[in-house]
Amino acid sequence: MPGRRVRLGLTGGIGSGKSTVAAMLVELGARLIDADAISRASTAAGGSAVEAVRAAFGPEFVTADQAMDRDRMRALVFADVSAKHKLEQIIHPIVRAEIDRQVNAVGHGVALLDLPLLAESSAWRERIDVIWVVDCTPETQIRRVMQRNGWPRAQVEAVLAAQASRAQRLAIADGVIDNEHASLAELKAQLADRWTGLQQRFGL
Repeated sequence: MPGRRVRLGLTGGIGSGKSTVAAMLVELGARLIDADAISRASTAAGGSAVEAVRAAFGPEFVTADQAMDRDRMRALVFADVSAKHKLEQIIHPIVRAEIDRQVNAVGHGVALLDLPLLAESSAWRERIDVIWVVDCTPETQIRRVMQRNGWPRAQVEAVLAAQASRAQRLAIADGVIDNEHASLAELKAQLADRWTGLQQRFGL
């Protein structure tokens, strides 16, 4: 179908290799829309969420260069669930609106939505045509993040505990990208096959 646009949602837990997979899909022709990058931009210096953060949390949560103080906010939301919800109510509508704008700018082909919270949010899932999950065992996630970030095991486990579980992600998957033991070449081959199938399915 000429002009067909497909919204492909990509998710995976920390250390799953989601960013690597997203980069490979861009090489295949997808247009990347990165929810995390949009969220970070909204709270960076001059970002669209900064004034709402100041109003909701106070001027001490905004730095001298007019960005959200990420360290202070991270400590607050970790300790106070209501603060986390308040912050989400500010940022999530901004992120959704910008994602919609970027999706609409993709005239045809595959709009690749990199959505870390896809399994946690039914609102995100309603905006997606196909969901792919990058999958590996929690132990592999822990090992990779410890090696990559230099974090202690307990810190990685705390992040995993705050995310959707592996079972929750797999339950929403239309396709699973196996990244447990795959080499980069094997991962590319796996994605090339899935990409071909996606194009055939939607007549791209």
